Amino acid sequence: MFKRIAKLVLTGALLAAAAGCSAGEKDSEKVQVVATYSIIYDLVKNVGGDKVEVHSLAPIGSNPHEYDPLPEDVLKTTDADAIFYNGLNLEEGNSWFNKLLKTADKDGKDAPVYRVSEGVEAIHLESKGLEKQYDPHAWLNIENGIKYVENIRDALMKEDPENKDYYKKNAEKYMGELKTLHDKTIAELNNIPKEKRVLITSEGAFKYFGEAYNIDTAYVWEINSENQGSPQQVKNLVDYIKKTNVPGLFVETSVDPRSMETVSKETGVPIKGKVFTDSLGKPGKDGDTYKKMMEWNTETIIEGLK
Repeated sequence: MFKRIAKLVLTGALLAAAAGCSAGEKDSEKVQVVATYSIIYDLVKNVGGDKVEVHSLAPIGSNPHEYDPLPEDVLKTTDADAIFYNGLNLEEGNSWFNKLLKTADKDGKDAPVYRVSEGVEAIHLESKGLEKQYDPHAWLNIENGIKYVENIRDALMKEDPENKDYYKKNAEKYMGELKTLHDKTIAELNNIPKEKRVLITSEGAFKYFGEAYNIDTAYVWEINSENQGSPQQVKNLVDYIKKTNVPGLFVETSVDPRSMETVSKETGVPIKGKVFTDSLGKPGKDGDTYKKMMEWNTETIIEGLK
């Protein structure tokens, strides 16, 4: 996975030249931040506003569980004033994030590395052999998203104390909006009849969502960094669906839909829509911010299950 990075490091002259170009392009007046994927990127932008310059490692539509960093990512991480990651088993696939930090010579001293999920009540995975690992998708409970914002606010205030009032004001406004959205999501999903309140997706990413908003969840596979869409996984879900009265299935925007299409064919239950989990939508499209992706998910689920 890190062949490209290894080549980059070995060709020191090329790295130095590229770093020189990068340094000339960045805004030295802003806090240079690296986020591991697009959702954290958006949260940082909401708190940091025009005082930060943020680079997302895993691009929109990609899988942050397993990512192959590019030379640009190495340069951005090397130059960063602060690095934000999710943790809870998200960036663990092939240890890509830890390898990137080592390659960029980041040990948490010259550029602090912050886990934005710090303080959330983590849920363990359910699959055999994975029970000691955490489910990383805590942000799908908006109350956890608010905790992420608090952690980002505190980190930016620490790294840039001159603008701490600015970060505090932005965070308070944004957290108020998220609290309103959380309460609205509870009220709207409670309108779905209990017997139809089952959210079935490809990846088992919606446990936090299910607990927060009183909806049962089921899936083909549990986490994207593990085996995905095996015949046994498909069979298990098909058997489960045949015992329920679920009216619709859902597929995530950042995964291959073929496994869920097989489930749909085997059960006769249609796929009712796409939902966002590990990535925002493309700029200018549906779900292109954290708030919009959560609003989209709720509306899509209600429409598909009613």
